[in-house]
Amino acid sequence: MAERIAATRRVAAPAGHIFRLITDPAVHVRIDGSGMLVAAGTHDVLRAVGDAFEMEMDREPIGDLPLGRYRVRNTVTRIEPDALLEWSVAANGRSPWGHVWGYTLTPVGENETDVTSYCDWSGVPERRRSASRWPVVPFESIVASLARLDAVATT
Repeated sequence: MAERIAATRRVAAPAGHIFRLITDPAVHVRIDGSGMLVAAGTHDVLRAVGDAFEMEMDREPIGDLPLGRYRVRNTVTRIEPDALLEWSVAANGRSPWGHVWGYTLTPVGENETDVTSYCDWSGVPERRRSASRWPVVPFESIVASLARLDAVATT
């Protein structure tokens, strides 16, 4: 299993504008590419490490993991204004699973930004990483999240 799955897309918007979108949980949740979203609650804009947001999810089973409807709590682990947002995932009050999601923003000019979306599994314990049933985020989901972000950022 790959430890980091990432894709990059050039978005026709300044990095500051994109950063404002991805740090607003209501918008961020709508652009999630996992296909798991049901609804997001009301949350403050993410400003610092430790800020948290929750999502109501609905997901088809993965192998023998019966997911269905559940709530996921996410916690910001790294944040750099106009450059990076990263968060860890924990569900139903359990400790973080060990993987992180993130966006890095690289300005390419005044009105263009290369946005990299990624999921990094390197923090997942080896016993779970080597288990064949551990869910792997498909590359297509990362690409879909970038397409949704592009659509939101340029409208």
